[in-house]
Amino acid sequence: MIAANNTRSTNNDPVESSESSPITGAANGGSSRLMRQFGSLFQPAQQRNDPAGYVEFGSISEGDAHSGRTLGTFAGVFCPVALSMFSALVFIRVGFIVGNAGLYVTLLQFVIAYVILLFTVSSVCAISTNGAVEGGGVYFMISRTLGPEFGGSIGTLFFLANIVGCGLAISGCAEGLIQNFGPTDGGDVGSIPDGRWWRFLYCSSINTVMLLVVLIGAEMFAKTSMMILGVVVVCLLSTYVSFLSMGPMEVAIPVENDLVQNATNKALGSYTGLNMSTLAANLYSHYGQDYTSSGNAVNFAVVFGVLFSGVTGIMAGANMSGELKNPSRSIPSGTLSAVLFTFLCYIALSVLMAATTSTFLLQNNFLFLGPVNLWPTFVTIGILTATFSTGLSNLIGSSRVLEALAKDRVFGSLLNFVVRGTFKSNPIAAVIASWALVEAILLIGSLNTIAQINSVLFMLSYLATNLACLGIEITGAPNFRPTYKYFTWHTAFIGMVGTGVMMFVINPIYASCSVTLCLLLVFALHFFSPASQGAQWGSISQALMFHQVRKYLLMLDSRKDHVKFWRPQMLLLVSSPRSCCPLIHFVNDMKKGGLYVIGHVKVGEFSENDSSNDPTIEEYTQWLSLIDHMKVKAFVELTLSKSVREGIQHLIRISGMGAMKPNTIILGFYDEEQSKDFFEHENSPYKTAEFDDNGIKLFPFRRSGEQKPLLATDYVQIIDDVLRMKKNICLCRHFHRLDKQMIARSNHIRYIDVWPVNIFEPKNEDPFDVVSQFMMQLACIINMLPVWKRLELRVFLCESESQPEPSSFQMNSAPFERPAEHRLSMLLKSLRISASIHQIPEWGKDMDVSRHRNILKQFTSQSDSNQVMTEENVNRSKLYMQRVNQIIRDKSNATAVTFMYLPAPPKLSTIDYKEKCHHYLGLLTELTYDLPPTILVHGINSVMSTTL
Repeated sequence: MIAANNTRSTNNDPVESSESSPITGAANGGSSRLMRQFGSLFQPAQQRNDPAGYVEFGSISEGDAHSGRTLGTFAGVFCPVALSMFSALVFIRVGFIVGNAGLYVTLLQFVIAYVILLFTVSSVCAISTNGAVEGGGVYFMISRTLGPEFGGSIGTLFFLANIVGCGLAISGCAEGLIQNFGPTDGGDVGSIPDGRWWRFLYCSSINTVMLLVVLIGAEMFAKTSMMILGVVVVCLLSTYVSFLSMGPMEVAIPVENDLVQNATNKALGSYTGLNMSTLAANLYSHYGQDYTSSGNAVNFAVVFGVLFSGVTGIMAGANMSGELKNPSRSIPSGTLSAVLFTFLCYIALSVLMAATTSTFLLQNNFLFLGPVNLWPTFVTIGILTATFSTGLSNLIGSSRVLEALAKDRVFGSLLNFVVRGTFKSNPIAAVIASWALVEAILLIGSLNTIAQINSVLFMLSYLATNLACLGIEITGAPNFRPTYKYFTWHTAFIGMVGTGVMMFVINPIYASCSVTLCLLLVFALHFFSPASQGAQWGSISQALMFHQVRKYLLMLDSRKDHVKFWRPQMLLLVSSPRSCCPLIHFVNDMKKGGLYVIGHVKVGEFSENDSSNDPTIEEYTQWLSLIDHMKVKAFVELTLSKSVREGIQHLIRISGMGAMKPNTIILGFYDEEQSKDFFEHENSPYKTAEFDDNGIKLFPFRRSGEQKPLLATDYVQIIDDVLRMKKNICLCRHFHRLDKQMIARSNHIRYIDVWPVNIFEPKNEDPFDVVSQFMMQLACIINMLPVWKRLELRVFLCESESQPEPSSFQMNSAPFERPAEHRLSMLLKSLRISASIHQIPEWGKDMDVSRHRNILKQFTSQSDSNQVMTEENVNRSKLYMQRVNQIIRDKSNATAVTFMYLPAPPKLSTIDYKEKCHHYLGLLTELTYDLPPTILVHGINSVMSTTL
């Protein structure tokens, strides 16, 4: 059946809008006050009502807005970013970079790195000023822009990047301790012992101190970072003053550098002070070996990897978004000012090093700044404070990202301990988990080895941030209106390309592994993450798909259609999906990658509807849930109409878009068979209670004894309407018997049958007309699918003994005419169809085809409009159909699906139209009685091609 049985909605629940309520405030409150009024994003897991576990905008009360938000721009953004970008690089590795790459390449690498950072900062500023930024920093921005799959995967990688960055900073801090307080080449044992496990002990101790600082809370971290930044700046100024004031001297090479010295030959490096010759010698590249990594060769990629690992702290402020009073204002201003400040510091330091220190000393003593400083203790303090602050920033950043991942249930219940382990807005469990992972990273060893991994992971997160902004800008989403005005799609594109290229320049293996891990996480989260199943965050993928689909739909021109590229575009008309689940699945198989629309007509008057909304809107979400339950790739179209026939006309006209319009209409058969509820049947593969709403069954269907909402005449008129609208039509009967699981495992069911003969007007001239070719095409499509592929395609040739009178053309042609079986065989071969041909001998022997042909034509469109039916002709036609049905049934014992020829219905202008409609349906009923699932097919245009 194809219409609803009543005029009431099948959904009695009110429709809940998925959009957030608009945020309003006092006119004189200002944008900063409005931003401060956004509530907390993450609530305890047990208090959530939303299945996605996510609230876009929380309470806007003043008390909630200020809860847990205490940091301003300088303390919350500038200080963490500046300290993270100084890291171990400023005192330990700038000399390594200048000594190997030379001043020109060093400046070029800083420009490349900071251009990438600047464009990425523009993207961060654009996203952060386009809405309320909550806890989670980069993860929050990417997940809410790209969606949970990409956001969760990139957030995971960014979490790992912060863990590796923290280990990198701690390793640098321990290296500074050993160089200043450990054994020396003069035989002094030093204040502390040295060795692999001793270094691990020092690293663990530093890591534990960081843990204690972070556990105290974000406010303590902010106070610590402000103090440390002051110390680092003072130590850096002492370095600049020393370069300008210190004279020439010789500096010892570290004892562990065995590339240039041994126990008897103690090498020294030259510090010349400001000298033009030294500057000229350091202008160009002199790549050597890295004495801290077993003498590995140094090149452009290695140097850039070390350099970039030291300036990856631009997200440190964004990671503190949950503690910022006004993140939309603080993140852009604080990050940009910190980037400019650190860039000027690095450029000045590089130029002074190149002008005062020999290449040999730069390459062979990474800690030469201590001996050449006016106050050597300042360099030691600077190394310890800069590395400690960077590690501190990365540790708290990683814990905040982990907390956000847990609260969003990206990994389901795996991270529930993080949500439960939060005390006074401080994610204690997340901090401890991050601390434990840093301990594992510290076992890796060399600082330069960790640096490249760190750079690649951070670059991948920056690439995703630029991609998020580029995608949302390309889609032209009206709600993307950042208050940061220096962002364009050009900046996002350059930043994305730059990070992508330089990521592979640094280390192709690490980059490939990171990208692969990211993609694996994307697929895993897409299929298994609870967040991706129900999150209502909005996804950039939806906006991009809309943009691309609209563009390509406009390019798809129906005037350029060609039969070689024809594919079925299905519109399945459904009354109640409860009774036709197998048919819905079967049509999904038959669409062959084409359009598939499930249409439903709701009978009623729009003006008489009691609801305040269109009733089809209320039902639409239930039909989408049905699509998800059935796991079919289909669209849904619903309409409200005075009659089923008129509603179907609406659906045929409005379904699809542009050149993607249905070309084949599929209806259930009009018969008296009892419907079966596949949602309740015990052995049904479609059984579910999802559509039973508090005792009210959604999608009700006609029960036994209930009157049909559609008359037989209306049904035949619908068939005629479809053909007049130049659409192919299929009538499907007995599909409640279809069991794909049994077909897959049964050896008894072996065939797909095609009966290309028009039973109402059989002919021998052309065994394959347009209708038969369309029937054959559908059978071939079904036979291509895995479940159906093992079945044999059979074509039955029904040839009568009586031959038609030859035409004048045939009399003048060759006297010999090949038999119909040969012609059919050649046609199947030319159409590349693998099928066996079976002749029906009893067709010509036992049945008087020629005598019944003129009688049966009365019930089709070929009838004479003035011809009157007689009771004798009707009875003879029924007996004829019963005999044909018996022949078909005898051949269908092992048949899965049968395709048969559907003649066009009688014309409206014929005499006794209503009676002919009843007899037309009655003859089709007799023809298909007790057959396997059967499709009666009528095609309009040719759908097969024998040419290239």
